[in-house]
Amino acid sequence: MKHINPNLKKYLKQYCSKSNPYGSLYKKIDQGKYSYYDLNELNDNRLKNLPYSIRILLESAIRNCDNLKVTEENVSTILDWKNNCKKKKEIPFMPARVLLQDLTGVPCIVDLASMRDTAEILGGNADRINPLIPVDLVIDHSVQVDHSRSEEALELNAKKEFERNLERFKFLKWGMNSFKNMLILPPGSGIVHQINLEYLARCVFNNNGLLYPDSVVGTDSHTTMINGLGVLGWGVGGIEAEATMLGLPISMTLPEVVGIKVVGKLSDRLLSTDIVLYITSFLRKEVGVVNKYVEFFGPGLKNLKLGDRATIANMAPEYGATVGFFAVDDISLDYLIQTGREKETVSLIRNYLINNSMYNDYSNNIEYTETHVLDLSKLNLSLSGPKRPHDNILLSDLHTDFKLCLESPVGFKGYNIKKENQHKVCTFECKKDKKKYSLTHGSVVLAAITSCTNTSNSSSMIAAGLLAKKAVEFGIKPLPYIKSSLSPGSKTVQKYLQAGGLLKYLEKLNFYNVGYGCMTCIGNSGNLDPEVENVINENDLIVSSVLSGNRNFEGRIHPYIKANYLASPALVVLLSLIGNVNVDINKFVFYKDGSIGEGKENVSSIRALDLIPTKKEIEEYESKYLKSEMYTEIYKNIKYVNKYWNEIEIKKQKLFEWDRNSTYIHKPPFFDNMKLELEKIKDIKDAHMLLFLGDSITTDHISPAGMINKKSQTYKFLKQKNVKDEDLNTYGARRGNDEVMVRGTFANIRLINKLCPDKGPNTIYIPTNELMSVYEAAMKYKENNKDVIVVAGKEYGCGSSRDWAAKGSYMLGIKAILAESYERIHRSNLIGMSILPLQFLNNENHAYYNMDGTEEFTILLNDGDLKPQQHLTVQMKQKGKNINFEVLCRIDTEIEVKYFKNGGILKYVLRSLVNQEKEVQAA
Repeated sequence: MKHINPNLKKYLKQYCSKSNPYGSLYKKIDQGKYSYYDLNELNDNRLKNLPYSIRILLESAIRNCDNLKVTEENVSTILDWKNNCKKKKEIPFMPARVLLQDLTGVPCIVDLASMRDTAEILGGNADRINPLIPVDLVIDHSVQVDHSRSEEALELNAKKEFERNLERFKFLKWGMNSFKNMLILPPGSGIVHQINLEYLARCVFNNNGLLYPDSVVGTDSHTTMINGLGVLGWGVGGIEAEATMLGLPISMTLPEVVGIKVVGKLSDRLLSTDIVLYITSFLRKEVGVVNKYVEFFGPGLKNLKLGDRATIANMAPEYGATVGFFAVDDISLDYLIQTGREKETVSLIRNYLINNSMYNDYSNNIEYTETHVLDLSKLNLSLSGPKRPHDNILLSDLHTDFKLCLESPVGFKGYNIKKENQHKVCTFECKKDKKKYSLTHGSVVLAAITSCTNTSNSSSMIAAGLLAKKAVEFGIKPLPYIKSSLSPGSKTVQKYLQAGGLLKYLEKLNFYNVGYGCMTCIGNSGNLDPEVENVINENDLIVSSVLSGNRNFEGRIHPYIKANYLASPALVVLLSLIGNVNVDINKFVFYKDGSIGEGKENVSSIRALDLIPTKKEIEEYESKYLKSEMYTEIYKNIKYVNKYWNEIEIKKQKLFEWDRNSTYIHKPPFFDNMKLELEKIKDIKDAHMLLFLGDSITTDHISPAGMINKKSQTYKFLKQKNVKDEDLNTYGARRGNDEVMVRGTFANIRLINKLCPDKGPNTIYIPTNELMSVYEAAMKYKENNKDVIVVAGKEYGCGSSRDWAAKGSYMLGIKAILAESYERIHRSNLIGMSILPLQFLNNENHAYYNMDGTEEFTILLNDGDLKPQQHLTVQMKQKGKNINFEVLCRIDTEIEVKYFKNGGILKYVLRSLVNQEKEVQAA
């Protein structure tokens, strides 16, 4: 390790507890100012064939190699990626930083605070519970659309946000003051992923003179958005994120990398949303990329702006990939300059990446597991829905697809509406203008330009503004009963829309700014107008929403809206003006006299599709009004943008003072009665099914996030705590309270439990055949010392990276999940909470064994002698018969075995830290 830059010595002493065997790879750059690990010094021809995303894993393994957490064998495994990627070999990954949003960040900090308490009880030092790498948290998921369609909406929603969440915000400010390496950006800053793109992302870290690639794991699924900027990052559960903060590597299997060769150009009126919705459907349904990396390459990349790439990368969870990666090239660096990064910094980034073979030179040498072609010229205007983001529909086919959905059986595309009821028309009086309007199946009642997916893309936002301008200038009026809203991803959006006058046109169509945060897309859509809700409920209408988001699962956007469509911001505006998804948009015409419909054009009309702006119009606006100074001005004071946040005063103290009466922040029971010694692993014996579920059970079905239903166990609990109806807030806002969250687990109104399929989110308590809530049944099983499991179908746990889907399951007493397949994040979260993920073998499933839910299951765990991906025996009692069968244990890696044996990842971390400290003290 000779010739180390003196500035690195302090860092290296802290960073490398053991001598790094790859010290000889240190090189200098920029006249000796900086050092880095030079991959080229490996002198290995395999390097030039590695996908760029794998090179980042390789560099991290080399830089962190201490033959403890990261070994030379790990480095060799990554370097020989081509031969190892299909062998499910385990590798560790040490990301450079962690990214949180507040819904997932609050429970993370709650856990850290609780770990501090437990560390002291076990004889350790609470100060050891402290992030070792940078942690950025953006408070962006608390604001709700309480007010809309007015210029006062922004301020009123911000004020209401603080009234509801002051207790949470005080806790977060305590965390910011108490923990090192933690930056918290206040409410009103913007959406975490857009701020990550515009401000937080480094692309290349400069840590005391040592250069290395920026990489990140985050507690939000759409952390993947940063891959559009060439920063390797993806979503993990809060449980894994906490362990990473405290120095543990992410344990993962070396991924396959699917290469997508991009060719051609988009036709004139298409945007990145049209690309990503097609890609989501194509990769999910035809290719299959779950647990794989997707890397985009080819000449067509030069036709994709950074915002387009980020939009595509954002939707990786929807197409099932771990990441959708774009290596850094000239377009990436242009974006850094555009968003206000220093030119000297960008020059250093370029030099480092080029010198270390990580800069996209459009080489043809790279090898992928498989390749597919994406021809941009063959795409068309499209949406996705009405219930899943990967169900892509051409805009021209929207009306025919919706009609098919109406008559199809209930399912991912069906509503089972009888033919005689498909054309009902329901008239009501709108309180806003005292006029009569009609709703039918397909009527749009909510339109939201929202979420990180599209509000981060300046072209998409400008397109919406230009469409609004054309509509207003033609004389088209908005439908006042539609709840329209605009929630920009950052304050820069407001600036460039204002600069050229587009914001006023959006406002004339009722798209007023309602807040800077993830709002409608996460379910914080607020109430519809009362008269609209009444019409929907009284007539059982299948009404629709259109939103520029990334998730549209049932019950997520709004409990009364059953058809939800993802679309570009421009199409959100257009469909809000049309007012119904059940029309042929190709034939739809607006007339000067105010009438609309499927009719003939004349001199006093305009076709709906002609309102969509051209690329030339968008680019002219961007070049004229989008300036780097906007970003610089916004972010120089980003920590202080919220006056309410600035007024919060909190005392700095190591341990948090828990309030037993709090309904927001509660000390979780995860470490109760914990000892330093490991507990013995016991078989799961005579377990009943708590739930009997089908395919595509999402974390939305499992873990609550939106409104608190007044028929729920959570509502009863909060009323017992004297919480008023107007102060209920959302499940997301109350994630820091385990007592709230456990009662909301498996309480989604759209959950179908085969034990009682027509009885809502309930279950049958098998011993007495009683119908009751899932929470009540789980507590009754606990009282009687009975184990419970869940049986499910394919894609169990797909959707958002919600650690509470695993935490809530743990608190319900669930010992194991037996499913046909798992989504990546939730599987690892289950292990993180010591819940056993089991998978049927040989295409078997519950139907293969004729299960009806009354069975009892014993799962043999070999006295704790567990190995990655081993087969375990299940003994099933079924109607007096004993049936044994083998299942695959989806504990995939050695480190996950350790987590499970420790009772979860957090207990593993805590034991490790306390034991290390005691060893040091003893020495």
